[in-house]
Amino acid sequence: MSVTLRHLCIAAVVFLAPPGAGAQTFSSSAGPLKVETVARGLSHPWALAFLPDGGMLVTERPGRIRIVAKNGDVSKPVENVPRVFARGQGGMLDIILDRDFAKNRVIYFSYAEPVDGGGRTALARALLGSGEAPALRDVKVIFRQAGPLSRSNHFGGRIVQARDGNLFVTTGEHFTDRDLAQTLDNDLGKVIRITPDGEAPKDNPFVGRDGARAIVWSYGHRNPQGLTINPADGALWEQEHGARGGDEINIIRAGKNYGWPLVSYGVNYDGSAVGTGKQQADGIEDPVWHWTPSIAPSGLAFYTGDLFPQWKGSLFSGALRGQLLSRLDIKDGKPAKEERLLQDLGERIRDVRQGPDGALYLLTDSEAGRILRVSPGK
Repeated sequence: MSVTLRHLCIAAVVFLAPPGAGAQTFSSSAGPLKVETVARGLSHPWALAFLPDGGMLVTERPGRIRIVAKNGDVSKPVENVPRVFARGQGGMLDIILDRDFAKNRVIYFSYAEPVDGGGRTALARALLGSGEAPALRDVKVIFRQAGPLSRSNHFGGRIVQARDGNLFVTTGEHFTDRDLAQTLDNDLGKVIRITPDGEAPKDNPFVGRDGARAIVWSYGHRNPQGLTINPADGALWEQEHGARGGDEINIIRAGKNYGWPLVSYGVNYDGSAVGTGKQQADGIEDPVWHWTPSIAPSGLAFYTGDLFPQWKGSLFSGALRGQLLSRLDIKDGKPAKEERLLQDLGERIRDVRQGPDGALYLLTDSEAGRILRVSPGK
């Protein structure tokens, strides 16, 4: 095992359900779905990443990382985690393993970093130590968001690592500074691309342009909380919150403008028009899917497993406000139709990941958040 999980202490806040205990069944186009609780009592869990032994790293927004063993045992908080800006939507955010984790034990995690009474999105690299007390070693911050600080909103924070080893990270526009999503001298409302050391790759689209941040990959985003790579073709897909309507899924291309806050399929919270009042404009990439009314999407994953053969190639998204799991059929490289799943679950779904067993794993966003496993029912 990568960590001696059998020696980890169980946090008092967490109690575990035996496999199959309290399972619920829901209908779907793939037949009955069985939803089981793997662990519960996690405080606003935000992201999970699977370890080689089948365990999971799980972040909790108040500022913790825990290890959940394959059998559901939950560790004490991992030590040496940086202090976070745990206010509003800020806190500990996404987490991923390096592509060579089995050899180097490197992980990456994003969080809202406290600065002068506000917060900004940061990305850190660390080694996950092994032993009886899980801890991070050699923690290094490799990205700090440039621009005005956030009071408590729109941090983005999703991370993916591409085949070439470079990292993509989403950033929000901090809600009150949304016009900065359209300028290139800051990191608000952007998808950034950096090396594992935090440098700008030489082939980034704005390298060498005066007044532009070399790490910017795309711009015009609002609050992106979904990011994944399509295994079919290597394309980068992103998902972001709109205001009242206009939640988007975009295929991200280098140097492109995705419109916020100039155009939107939604409206502002007070009902007024966003920007130009138009949904589309020349020079701006149109989303490949949008939700109006808003479902508040979070978490994004393509399905490649064998447990649900009917769903291979589908794109899954969690929903906070919508309290559902969205499945999108992909045809000719774009979403064609939606199936809304688990609508009677009554939970805000923060993250969705495919497990090594082919099941879908979900995080529910609450003070007593759960890890759920979704598999075929009888």
